[in-house]
Amino acid sequence: MSKVSLPQGMRDFDAETVQKRNYILTTIRKVFELNGYQPLETPAMENLDTLMGKYGDEGDKLIFKILNNGLNDPKNIEKANTGFAAMMEGKNNASLTERALKYDLTIPFARHVAMNRGTINFPFKRYQVQPVWRADRPQKGRYREFTQCDADVVGSKSLWNEAELAGIYHNVFSGLGLNGYVLSINNRKILSALAEACGGANFFIPITIAIDKLDKIGIEKVQEALVAAGLSADQTDFVTKYLQISGNNAEKMQLVQELLKDFPEAIKGLEELKFVLHNSHEANIEVDFTLARGLNYYTGIIFEAKAPAGVKMGSIGGGGRYDDLTGLFGVPDVPGVGISFGVDRIYDVLEELQLFPASIEQNIKALIFYMGEASAEYCFKLVQKLRANNISCEFYPEQVKMDKQFKYADKKNIPFAVIIGEKEMETNTLNIKKLSTGEQQTIETKDLVDFLDKN
Repeated sequence: MSKVSLPQGMRDFDAETVQKRNYILTTIRKVFELNGYQPLETPAMENLDTLMGKYGDEGDKLIFKILNNGLNDPKNIEKANTGFAAMMEGKNNASLTERALKYDLTIPFARHVAMNRGTINFPFKRYQVQPVWRADRPQKGRYREFTQCDADVVGSKSLWNEAELAGIYHNVFSGLGLNGYVLSINNRKILSALAEACGGANFFIPITIAIDKLDKIGIEKVQEALVAAGLSADQTDFVTKYLQISGNNAEKMQLVQELLKDFPEAIKGLEELKFVLHNSHEANIEVDFTLARGLNYYTGIIFEAKAPAGVKMGSIGGGGRYDDLTGLFGVPDVPGVGISFGVDRIYDVLEELQLFPASIEQNIKALIFYMGEASAEYCFKLVQKLRANNISCEFYPEQVKMDKQFKYADKKNIPFAVIIGEKEMETNTLNIKKLSTGEQQTIETKDLVDFLDKN
């Protein structure tokens, strides 16, 4: 018999993990809805041509493709072989695969807007909480299946949306106790101007891809990548000077303005940064001109949220402005901006910093002990009464030693044990024991709901 296992990069979640994840998701959803965002869900599977070409060469390689049905049919063998040969050459082939698991939530959202533009009320504010899949190399904080939480506004070019999204990051992270988070911010218009300064728009993608890897590969490797992309030594030195800009937010923006003063696109990008900074007082924003976000569809302000200092974790959220995302689907001039939360990484950060409230796992208030057949029906009716009053509880269903029932309650972090025997039934009383202290008292059965409500 083969060893039972999971695919690499996939996980099971036990009850404790699900409860902690729900704590994060509930916090995020409440903030989204407080800001007027409404829920949306899209299928796990999209047509392959919906996804391909939207994430850059690096992202496209990480899309999980789904083989077509019926490839093992003898009449399809030749088509399948042709398709496999094309795939081995790095090409997609419709005879082999036409569908894929979604890589993120943004492109499916854009597809939804393009398909339903006639019925959508703009500006359209939606949030989405669903799993996505990436054929990435699994490591700490990076999984092949993970949950994203997105909030987007489409149909508006106003920078007030960016300011609102910065506030959403602040309110979510503050609500989770991540007060030391950092929200890095940049503008793709500035990166576009940097490309122009280096010789033209054709350098924009190579420059952003190289800069996006700065934290991982270092400045020297970035310089090598720039040279390999066709930049001259002087142009590479110019980008290096840009990347080495430091200081506080105001100082860094002043230095970039001096460096790119001849490029109107850069000046416009800086003005947008100043607007968001001025109107996002509470958010812990740090201007980071090395922030690039490699996805091709960003056009303006870009965000990246980072865990508090000392936690070895990459981005825990990110997003930005995209002014023509639906143009990819033949519907031009629908501007948008959105952000995303990395739930799995946020979970790991909260776990490392021990920020999950202890009360998360204590959702079951009481265990009603099984004390024999004579009291079983009585106790089961009491359980129904507690549940009717929104008190979560359990009835142990079998005749076992009390020690085993106590151990069961302890392992599930149930705070109270309720014990009712024949004597208690006759007097309409019960014994209730607080398991954390061992304190036990006798109360009237009619007072149990009130007791558990207050405790």
